[in-house]
Amino acid sequence: MSIQSLEKYLPQSTLPYLKIWFADYYIHIKVTRNRDSKLGDYRKLPDHSHEITINSTLVPQLFFFVLTHELAHLIAFEKYGRRISAHGHEWKKTFSEMLLESLSVYEENLRPVILKFSKSPKANFMASPDLVKYFHIETQDDNLIFIEKLEKGDLFMYRNEKYLLEGLIKKNYLCKNLATGRKYSFKPLARVEKFT
Repeated sequence: MSIQSLEKYLPQSTLPYLKIWFADYYIHIKVTRNRDSKLGDYRKLPDHSHEITINSTLVPQLFFFVLTHELAHLIAFEKYGRRISAHGHEWKKTFSEMLLESLSVYEENLRPVILKFSKSPKANFMASPDLVKYFHIETQDDNLIFIEKLEKGDLFMYRNEKYLLEGLIKKNYLCKNLATGRKYSFKPLARVEKFT
């Protein structure tokens, strides 16, 4: 997929950055169906070209953010060698520089969130509460809320299973599956449906 064919998924004014970032590499970009387990990924192919996949369902600002994350892997590996940690210091430095370089692409109210994130980039999008909240506000299903909004004793549905919120353990929520009796730890930004 060419850079130009990505335009429909991206915010305006991103192509100049992508042309610079893509310039030295042969990259296959695949826009995929929605995947619950990941927003995108990067891998080097046996022919020494590169493949990046990104979910098609992402809003343009998030699509660009994920593309930048995956391109940072490629650029860090090429610059520092394949032995670096996938989300180690070199990747964080590369990703941070790319975010700051392209900050003007993001909507004005998202820029402070990106700026804060760039100071210590996380490997997983879900590890940044500010980013998760920002993007879920725009794409949120009206019936879903963050589990952190519930109280001890509240009942909720998650992936068609009923749970009881029992309490807080460190930063996560201990919940009991009502069908099996098993207990699970939920991250504060898990999106659930409350019921009574």
